Parts: sequence; structure tokens; C-alpha cells
Amino acid sequence: MSDSTKSDNQTAAVTLDKADLENFPVAPGFLPAAWRGDLMAVYGFARLVDDAGDGDLADPAAVARLLDVPGGPGDEGFRLALLDGLERDLDRVFATALGDDPAPHGTVLGSDPGEPRHPLLRRLVPLVERHAVTPEPFRRLIEANRVDQTTARYATYADLRHYCTLSADPVGRLVLALAGRATPERIELSDAICTALQIVEHLQDVAEDLERGRIYLPQEDLAVFGVTEDDLAADTASRGVRQLIAWEASRARTLLDRGAPLVGTVHGRLRLLLAGFTAGGYAALDAVEAVRFDVLAHRAKPDKRRLAGRAAALFAKGR
Repeated sequence: MSDSTKSDNQTAAVTLDKADLENFPVAPGFLPAAWRGDLMAVYGFARLVDDAGDGDLADPAAVARLLDVPGGPGDEGFRLALLDGLERDLDRVFATALGDDPAPHGTVLGSDPGEPRHPLLRRLVPLVERHAVTPEPFRRLIEANRVDQTTARYATYADLRHYCTLSADPVGRLVLALAGRATPERIELSDAICTALQIVEHLQDVAEDLERGRIYLPQEDLAVFGVTEDDLAADTASRGVRQLIAWEASRARTLLDRGAPLVGTVHGRLRLLLAGFTAGGYAALDAVEAVRFDVLAHRAKPDKRRLAGRAAALFAKGR
């Protein structure tokens, strides 16, 4: 194994290790090894794309070289170029797995022949070979990060929900596809859960997002509660900020309640997995409430015991 290959694999491992920081178990041990591998492959892709879009790659220059992306981290448009490079590598995934043109309507994004170059993209090849997945949900995750390069504020809650159709909902759709349980009814319920999970994460990360120049709280809601961007930059949350966070948390909880019946539509290990995902959202909301909605002064992380208890209850009741 060459030094460059070792370095690429080490970088991939760093990306996958971030699964431990999520609100829910990404690939819990009760699943068969092959299924865990598929879920980690999806997570690895999603995390890699997010890190590329956020500027959080451990070695962005190395990734750029791997994908033949010109320029460097300090160049304008470099993140967008990286995302384009990842999409070309995604083309290679589907071309390698299926042996045909993977792009919709016969449109190829300029990818050249050959196997995918990034180790985390190479992990997707056997997944695509075995399961009825399409490029669309993967492309949506890339598109969400393109949006992040140009959009730093969301005027309305509807605008934020639309963003979540790119940044969050595709993951749930992929999970259902991997399990062979995707139906229009289940997809609708899954979308509600995934959008809720994304909104909860935004609530947990208000300060971190603001440091990146982004605010995922709808501007119309800031106005309603009399919250300014300076208020969000404070060390502790004002009364208005706490009321705003409580309002957005209630919206997320409503979405979780709407989507939770998805758990009861499946059985066995998939039911337990979906119960875990959904419970992670509830546990994170409980954590936000436990700090009295002051997400500026406190890092609201879900309690693992509470998460496990909630997952058990969801599994038993099916909602």
C-alpha cells in the first residue's frame, strides 16, 4: 500500500469516526455486518460532503489532488469546486457499479472513465450493486452544500423546510431503499423525521453556525420574537432567544410526532433502527429543553440512557 493510499484511508477513518458525535446511532451493533457497512458508507459520503462544504476536511488539499480539483483552500470558489469533484466521483460510482450512464436524462457531469477515486466513494460501489438506489439522494446532499456556499439566511420556515429536502430527507430515503422498504407513505413519514432531526441539529449548533456566517433560524421568526443577530452572538441567550428556540423546538417535535408512526410500519431490526433514529431526535429536544433553551451557553447533547429508553418505547408502541 502506497503512502498516499494510507493517508487517504486514514483521512476516511477520521471522517467515519464523527459518527460517534451524532444524536442517534448511525450503524448500531444489532444490525448485520453487511447492513452496518452500507449505513456507514452512506454516512461517510454525507459526512465527507458536509465537511467539504463547511471547510472541515482534515486535508482539503489532498482531497483536491485526489479528485483533480484545481486551486487550494484559500481560493475563492474552492469549496464549490470540491463539491463538483465529489459529484464527478459519484458519477464514477454508478458507472462502475452499473456499467452505464448514471446521470438523469443522459446528462453526465463531465466525469471521466474509471473507478471512483476517493476511498469513501469507493465504499458506495458494492452498495449500489446490491440495492435499488439512484444517484438522486446523493446528488441532493451535494446540492445542499452548494446552497450553503451561497445562502446564509432563510427568510421563512418554508424556505428552511425546502433546504431540509436537500440536506436531510435524502438520508432517510436511502435507509428505506437499503432495507427494500421504500413506499410513498413511508417516504413521507421519513421526510418528516429527517427534517425534524435537521432542525434540532440547527438548534444545537446556533453558535457554531453563526461563526460560519450562517443562521438557520427563519428570519421571520427572529422578527416575531424581537431577536437580532447580535443576540445570537451573545454568550447566553436572552429571553427572546430562548422563546425563539422553544418555538422552533416545538415545530421539530410536531414533525417527529408526525413521522414517528413510520416505526410501526416495519418489523425486526429495521423497526429498532428507525426507533433509534427517531428517539435521537426526541432526546436531543429534551436536552435543549433541559438547558432551558439557552443553547448559546450550553451544548445540548442527548442523554444516552434517555435515548435508549425512548427508543425502546417507540419500538414497543410503533410510534
